[in-house]
Amino acid sequence: MMDQIFPGGFTIDWTAVGLAALALLLAVAIAYVFYRIVFAAIDRLTSLSETTVDEMIVEKIRRPVKWSFIALSITIVAQINPDLQSIWEPLAKFLRPALLGWIAYTLVKAFTAAMEFRLDASDDPVAVRSRRTRVAVLSRTATFAIIFITVGLMLLGIPAVRDIGTTLLASAGLAALAVGAAAQPALKSLIAGLQVALTEPMRLGDLVKVDGEVGRIEEIRMSFVTVRTWDERVLVVPTSRFLDESFENWSRQSEKLTGPVFLHLDPATEVAPIRAEFERYVSEHALFDGRNKVLLMTEAYPESIELRLSMSSKTIGDLWALRCDVREHMISWLRTEMPDALIRHRLEVPHGHPKAGEP
Repeated sequence: MMDQIFPGGFTIDWTAVGLAALALLLAVAIAYVFYRIVFAAIDRLTSLSETTVDEMIVEKIRRPVKWSFIALSITIVAQINPDLQSIWEPLAKFLRPALLGWIAYTLVKAFTAAMEFRLDASDDPVAVRSRRTRVAVLSRTATFAIIFITVGLMLLGIPAVRDIGTTLLASAGLAALAVGAAAQPALKSLIAGLQVALTEPMRLGDLVKVDGEVGRIEEIRMSFVTVRTWDERVLVVPTSRFLDESFENWSRQSEKLTGPVFLHLDPATEVAPIRAEFERYVSEHALFDGRNKVLLMTEAYPESIELRLSMSSKTIGDLWALRCDVREHMISWLRTEMPDALIRHRLEVPHGHPKAGEP
C-alpha cells in the first residue's frame, strides 16, 4: 500500500531533520537570551522613573515582543538551513503580520491605559471627560484599523485569496461602487465617531437632553452612543444623530447651572415678602453656590401671576435637589404665612345638589 502511495519510496533524511531541529532550538535560545537582555535593560530604566506608566506599557508589550524576537530569529536561521526554511516560510506568511498586528494592538491598549491612568489624577472634571472621550474613540478606531489590516495581510498569504484580489482589481470600477454602497453606513459611523472625538459636541459623563430624555453619556462607540437616564434606562442613539440634529448639552463647559422654580399665585399677592423669604432660604441652603439668586414676575394674567425663582449650584445633581427643596419650602411657607396668595378654583353649578335650596 505504501508503495502505491509513494512509488519512488519513502525515506527520511534524519541528518537533515536533526540539523533543522538543532537550528530551530538554537534560534529560539538566541532569541530568548536576547529578549531577556533587552527587557532587563528596559526594566532598569523604567525603575528609575517616578511614574508607573512606563512599567505599565512595558508589561503589556512584553509577550508580543518576546514572540516577535523568536520569529525573527527563526527567520534569520532559516536563511542558512534550507530544510528549516522550507517549513518555516509558509508559516511565516501568517505569523509575521499576526505578530506585527499583536504588537500594534498591545501598544494601543498600553497607551490607552497609561492615558486613563493619568486622567484619574486630574482635578478638572471637564478636562477629564474631554480627554477620556477622545482617548476612547480614537483607541477604538485604531484597534479596528489594526485588526482589519492584520487580517487582510494574513489573507494575502493564501494564494487563492490573492488571486481573487487580483481579479477584483481588474474590475475595480464596479467593485468600488458595490463596496462603497455596502459600506456607506459603516463609513458614516466611522467618520461620525472621528468627528465626535475631534470636535467633542459631547463627552463621556456629559448630561444631555435628546429626544426629550435627559441622561448622562455612558459610552461612545463608532456607531452608537448610550445615554443613562435618571431612572436607570439606557438610550441607544446613533452617533451620527448628535452631528445631524440638535441636542442639549447641560455640562458642556462645566457642571455649574442655574435652574428655575415657577410659582403661580393670585394676582393680588404681594411679591416683596415672597422675594425676601426666597432669598433668605436659598442663602442659608447648603447646596447654593452663591452665584445666582433672583425672583422675577415673568407673567401676569387676569387670573394669576407667574413668579420665576432662579438659583444656582455647583453641580447639576445639587441644583435639582436645591430646586426641589425650594419648591417644597415656598409652597409650605405660602400656605402658612400667605394663604390668600394660593389660587383656589371653585366651580358653581346651578341645581348641582338637591339640598342647595336653589330655585
